Order: sequence, then C-alpha cells, then structure tokens
Amino acid sequence: MRKIVLLSILITACSVNGFSQKESKKGSLQSFHGRAIVSYNVENLFDTINDKGVIDEEFLPDGKLKWNSERYQLKLDHLVEAITMNLAENPIVIGLIEIENKGVLMDLKRTGRLGKTSYEIAHKDSPDARGIDCGLLYDKSAFKLLKMENLKVSIDSIPNFKTRDILYVKGQLEGGKIIHLFVNHWPSRRGGASSEIRRIQAAKVARAKVDQILKADPKANIVLMGDFNDHPDNVSVNDVLKAKAVTDTNADLVDLFEDDHKAGKGTHNYKGEWGVLDHFIISKALYSGMAGIALSPNDGKIVYEEKLLFTQKDGSKKPSTTYGGPNYYGGYSDHLPIQLILK
Repeated sequence: MRKIVLLSILITACSVNGFSQKESKKGSLQSFHGRAIVSYNVENLFDTINDKGVIDEEFLPDGKLKWNSERYQLKLDHLVEAITMNLAENPIVIGLIEIENKGVLMDLKRTGRLGKTSYEIAHKDSPDARGIDCGLLYDKSAFKLLKMENLKVSIDSIPNFKTRDILYVKGQLEGGKIIHLFVNHWPSRRGGASSEIRRIQAAKVARAKVDQILKADPKANIVLMGDFNDHPDNVSVNDVLKAKAVTDTNADLVDLFEDDHKAGKGTHNYKGEWGVLDHFIISKALYSGMAGIALSPNDGKIVYEEKLLFTQKDGSKKPSTTYGGPNYYGGYSDHLPIQLILK
C-alpha cells in the first residue's frame, strides 16, 4: 500500500510540473457550467497502514475488521461510482468526509474515471483521535486554489475535546469568480442531548468565518457542505449557523435540503428513519446568482439511487454500508452523496 501512495505522489509531481505550467501560460480556467460540487461522507476511508499517533488499529489486515488491500480497493471503486453517479462530467469539486489522511485522497483521485481529471488535494490533518479528517479534491483546470485553512473546533469547558477541523478553501472559477467552500464533519450525536453543545460550537466557528467573509463581500459565493450530524431544524444549524429555508427572505444562508427533511427524505437512515445530516448550505447571493455563479433548477440533489441502497427484510431501504458493526458487507457508505450543479 505504501508503494501505491508513493506512486500517487510521483504521478502528482509529474502532473504539477507539466500540466499546471501549461495552464498558467493559457491564463484561463475551463468553464464550470454544468459541473457538480459533490459532498460525501465516505464511511471510514482508511488505508491499511498503521499510522502512529491515531487509533486506526481496527482498520488493519490483522485488526478486528480484517481491513485489507482487496477491501480497500473495492471501497475506492465504489466511492468513485457513487461520487460520479448520473454525472456526464467528473465533479469540479469533491468534498470528502471521514477520510484518514492525504494518502487515501491520492489513491481515490487516481481510481477509475476520477483518474481522467487533473485533481489536486486540499487537506490538513485534524486532531481527531481516530485520525479522521475532511478533505477536498478540485479540478485544477477549472478551479484555482487561493487559500486553505483549518478552522479549529474547541470547547474551553472540555479541555481534552478533540474533533475534526472544518476545512475552509477559497478558490477562483472561470472569469475570476470567487467561491468560498467549507467542508464540515461536526461532532457525532452519540450521547444524545449532551452532545449538542459540541455541534453548537462547530456552528459558531463556521458562522464566525461566514460573517468575516460577508463583511468583506456581502455578495460572496459561499458553500458549506458535509456531514453536520444535525438536521435543518436543529439548534446548531437553524439558530446558530442561521441556515434557513430558501423561502426566508431575511436569511443570508439557506439550506437546500430543508424541504427534503420536512418531506421525510434524507442522506442517512437511523433505526428506520431518514434524516438530512449532509447539507448544502449556501449564501443567498449564490442562490440568487448575484455574483456570477448560479445553480441548476433543482438546486441540490440527494443521490437516492437503488445501487447505493440496501433493501431490508421488511422492504425498507437504507444506505448500503461497508460495515455494520464488525460485519463486512462490502457496500458504499452509511451516507448518500449529495450533488450541486453550477451554471
């Protein structure tokens, strides 16, 4: 597996020394029209290497989950299939949640049809004890990285609290249009009501950065994506982040899946109930097309496709998971991907 990662590094280095130099001479980015932003909680994308300092022992060939190269490669193949499902072109940007490190992103971007696009990586390690991070792949022919920053989520009253950083990326699209992207993986719902304070803190961190951006540019194009581990009507999303329904004329952030949640749809299934945990939350300026980027008529889409689902004995469906506890099922993920088409 180390050879695979090293090969990916060499391939990337060659690409940077070749393609990017040619592109700088052209001086322009390719069109983003019709291209997708995809966000996906990929359910524990670990490599098979024991990394010191993180709790990854169960995802090793001799670990309790018996995670090996064959299972890892099948996982990569499945993820590419899900990420690109129903898309004629590969996504311009892919936000990824529950990835172990930069190495798995390098392996993913050279898998299947993703290997036909010149993806670069935006990623920084987070303090999460299991080594879980957020990451971003972006098509360097159509997206220019301007800034990358990890937004730390900490709580003074819980000094040993460690969770995923929020990955913030500022980029440029065709025509000099600027877009701000946040990849989120807020603290889990384990612990019930007592865990809410952790997601509220993540919401405060994200909102503070959004306020900073909007103060500098009230018409900024902003996309917050990822697994928020809360629904559109929960305090963290609705009251602290202040993401509202698209019909709210006073909102500066709108949640594109608020109506899906009300309709009983979702990206995740817990004990037979669907709910929206994965969101596209965007600035009102982006929603209205005020700054040169607009959305397709369907705004955002949950990729609810049979191939990504498992039908249970009672006929109900849920995401087709890779694992269920210690049991290996060889599925895709316990979440569904979401897509946002730009124009």
